[in-house]
Amino acid sequence: MKGDANGGGFFNNLYRVGEYGGDNIDISGTTSDQFFYYYNYRSIKNNGRSNTIWNAGYKAIIGCNRVISKFSEGKDAETDQLIGENYFLRAYVYFSLVNVFGRPYNQGTGNLGVPLKTSDDVNELPPRATVGAIYDQITNDLKKAEQLMTLDKKNIYASKEAAQALLSRVYLYMENNDKTIEYADKVINSGKYTLLSNSELPSYATKTPENNNETIFAFKYNKDGDYSDGWYTIGSMYANIQSVGWGEMYASSSYLNLIRQNPQDARLKFISPKYSDPLIPVAYWVQQGTNASGGVTYNYVFQKTFQQGGNTYFTMNNVNYQIYPEVLPNKTNYYFMNSGGAKTYVTLDNDMDKRNGYPKFYILKCSLQEGVAQLWSPVVVRLAEIYLNRAEAYAKKGMTTSALADVNIIRTRAGIPTYATVPAGQTILDIVLQERRLELAFEAQRKYDVFRNKLEMNRQYPGTHLSGNNPFYTIPYTNNRIIEYIPEQQIQIQPNLIQNPD
Repeated sequence: MKGDANGGGFFNNLYRVGEYGGDNIDISGTTSDQFFYYYNYRSIKNNGRSNTIWNAGYKAIIGCNRVISKFSEGKDAETDQLIGENYFLRAYVYFSLVNVFGRPYNQGTGNLGVPLKTSDDVNELPPRATVGAIYDQITNDLKKAEQLMTLDKKNIYASKEAAQALLSRVYLYMENNDKTIEYADKVINSGKYTLLSNSELPSYATKTPENNNETIFAFKYNKDGDYSDGWYTIGSMYANIQSVGWGEMYASSSYLNLIRQNPQDARLKFISPKYSDPLIPVAYWVQQGTNASGGVTYNYVFQKTFQQGGNTYFTMNNVNYQIYPEVLPNKTNYYFMNSGGAKTYVTLDNDMDKRNGYPKFYILKCSLQEGVAQLWSPVVVRLAEIYLNRAEAYAKKGMTTSALADVNIIRTRAGIPTYATVPAGQTILDIVLQERRLELAFEAQRKYDVFRNKLEMNRQYPGTHLSGNNPFYTIPYTNNRIIEYIPEQQIQIQPNLIQNPD
């Protein structure tokens, strides 16, 4: 599941499906790497990364099945713990696979999921089970894991609380709100985990899992053995650090607009703008336009600013535009007006290094463990998510006060204003999902959060997802490409597998 030191394996590829299809990132160019098809929703049937997810996932499942079948329960606590860990891992893999290759649970439990295999017989080749059957297996496995695991081990191993935490997410995806709350309560009330402080939060990725009291379960990657040169890790795409990393994928303007609503947000420190040298004061904004064929474009515009008479101006098309402040309670916005009086809001900052015109807003959430440039131990589940799982379940039950209380726990830790009431023009679910986006960004959950809630993915911002013919500016939850094709190689091996629709 961890893969090799060059970034292969189950989780590395699983992450790219969940994060690259969201709205928190933009890619600054095209690439021959097949993860590009996850980003631009142009899935292919022979995607090698999807095939790795499938292969590595079922290898893990068969390994778990073998342990579960060969060891007897009740011998001693250590054996039961081992069996429970394998039930947990099997459930996690099935949950991951059904999200990649099967439609969300609330779009129909009778839809095809993935093959359900509980034996270690490599010659048994079952057809695809339904989404409902896979979810039944997941919940049964996690409840069995919860029952069997009683030892207090480090968070790089499965535990009773890890099973409960994952159950809170699974039941959330199933829209079983009462069970979501029940299992979130178990984790929170266990007292085993605490949120990192406001000052510690920006260094989350730099800590080893064992030294992080917020992490419930993570895959531990070691600098010796699990790390080569760092160039093919997840963090390598997000930033060039210590001269290591491609640094070609950045925080989207959509995400930046959201998190900048509160400039003191500690989570903003996960974004590291790479400024030009020497520093040049500029105003910049995203401009909508059209290309030669009449298609919509979204581009960053940077204009050098100058001071005159105590005011800030920039020149565009031989016209000087004054930048005006708009003072709000927690921040100041800036804008200029065109000849018709329409406002365009801008950001005042220094000029930035760019790649193909896209400014380098590096992401630091998957790098710098123990100071090693691109070392990172992927967090599967952490305490902040459990509060947000419970908040979403409360919201869907109409329990607004309870939902806001959980959201406010996360906002207080982030150092930003809390909600007394739901703001005008928004629903309590809007508030919860927005906070999930802010808190869980770059953790491969955003895509699933959007589509399982039957929402549209809005990607109307700069990035090469808008390149080529007929790009997806928005992706409705009904689109066939919100899930991946079954790898063609697997269908050739196992002809009873039915392909997902085109």
